[in-house]
Amino acid sequence: MKALILAAGQGSRLRPLTDDRPKCLVELAGKSLLERQATVLRHAGIQDITVVSGYRADQISARGFSIRVNPRYATTNMVATLFSAVDLMDDAQDLLICYGDIIYESRVLNSLLSVDAPITVMIDRQWLRYWRLRMDDPLTDAETLKLGPAGRLLELGKKPRDYSEIEGQYIGLIKVRAGHVEKLKQVYASMDHAATYDGKDFDNMYMTSFIQYLINHDWDVRVAETDNGWLEVDSVSDLQRYEAMATDGALEAFCRLQDSM
Repeated sequence: MKALILAAGQGSRLRPLTDDRPKCLVELAGKSLLERQATVLRHAGIQDITVVSGYRADQISARGFSIRVNPRYATTNMVATLFSAVDLMDDAQDLLICYGDIIYESRVLNSLLSVDAPITVMIDRQWLRYWRLRMDDPLTDAETLKLGPAGRLLELGKKPRDYSEIEGQYIGLIKVRAGHVEKLKQVYASMDHAATYDGKDFDNMYMTSFIQYLINHDWDVRVAETDNGWLEVDSVSDLQRYEAMATDGALEAFCRLQDSM
């Protein structure tokens, strides 16, 4: 299995911590997000790890990580960053796509790896509990996620009208099964570069928009499910909250850092 960690952006909401480093190198409880994620991947036997970087890419390579660089990182979004590493993507092995600003327990990764589908998206069933930790009104930040039979994903990434439209939240982990990677590359190459996707141009489309495009074109996209066990570090307030909770032991109820030590 090959893992691509998408970590091209600076992370402006984490400034000034990211004034001199990429977002993935911000530390939580004394260890960078990137190192924590890589530790969990390696424990699962995934050694082929490449970081698709941009901002301060030199700092990532200096830590010993293999990198590919999105040279247009400042003007593009996550999907463009992913396909900046298109030369590393092939049909011979499963492809794991990971956001660079998350950490997760081994059980979360194992749940994703256990699902046998062309594309599997990791979702949190207990998302509301976690969102309430971080914000006063979770509905303003959450996105729709609707499921069909046998864990088939039908919709994600839209603005919800109410909580009934949210059966979980996508956490930033995707697995593409071997034999479907080349088809994925072909779909991306064939998309209309002049179109807009959920209000964004081609270069700045969200990953959820790309996944929805695949669903709309009859791809069998399934979900793997977890009940918390992961964290996103998106802002200084996130980091400060997690640090305080790690100190008093409360963070364990949401994500065990021991897996990524």
